[in-house]
Amino acid sequence: MTRPVYRHYDQSALDAQYNNRQKVPGFQAQIDRRGSDGEHARRSLSPRLDVRYGPGADDLLNVFPAAGSGPAPVLVFIHGGYWMALGKDSTDYVALGLVPHGVAVVNIDYTLMPKVRMDEVVQQARAAVAWTLANAASFGGDPQRVWVAGHSAGGHLSMAVAATDWATQSAVPPGLAPAGGFSFSGLHDLEPIRHCYLNDTLAMSDAEARRNSPILMSAPAQGDWTLRVGGLEGPEYLRQASDLAAAWGSNGTRRVRVEVVSDADHFSIVAPLADPASALVGEVLASMGER
Repeated sequence: MTRPVYRHYDQSALDAQYNNRQKVPGFQAQIDRRGSDGEHARRSLSPRLDVRYGPGADDLLNVFPAAGSGPAPVLVFIHGGYWMALGKDSTDYVALGLVPHGVAVVNIDYTLMPKVRMDEVVQQARAAVAWTLANAASFGGDPQRVWVAGHSAGGHLSMAVAATDWATQSAVPPGLAPAGGFSFSGLHDLEPIRHCYLNDTLAMSDAEARRNSPILMSAPAQGDWTLRVGGLEGPEYLRQASDLAAAWGSNGTRRVRVEVVSDADHFSIVAPLADPASALVGEVLASMGER
């Protein structure tokens, strides 16, 4: 019998749980479509590109102001790529679905691992959201209605942002914090990542994984947080969502819920965000109180 390396998984079984490209044979066509949709968004929506949110070379973001008069709600979106690939331009497609409904979209970059450690990546995500809270009015946004979302590794970062103690962030005006957010196929427990093939590149230590796992962070004091996962993604991705919901729970000021999309895989789960008429865009708007 092959020795388990994490829970009941041996090495090959655990690697298969997190190898999304292997699980979805047509993944490249989906990535290519999102890339072309992003190009269309940049051509048609008059964004502000490569806006600086910090001093680092990669501390950049794209701002898509909302259609119509402000102040508008804002969605900060964080790209995936297992913290080691892609960039902010890969999520510009999200603006196609939300900007026509009067939502401003901010897509952020961060330095890819292993050039930096996970601690810095998390801090960059927090700094980008802090910049948005402080500067939303400069592009017609409402700093009281800033939401944060991300896909895959970006889902991890969006929930690390959610767990931030914003009162300690000097760059953020007093009393401001994200109103809520969305994790699409997020990675909220980094321990299995440390044991699978991804750590050949990431090289996370046990302490680093523990520090940066949202399931081990203090729950946000308030807000509406949706953990959306595809039913075709496999047991570990479903567990990632359910374990965070259990760890954080809901109370009178905080709502945390899991939504399983039965026919979605790791890539198709976010595709409807490019379509302003999609049910997913409608659900995001409803969560944000815009419908």
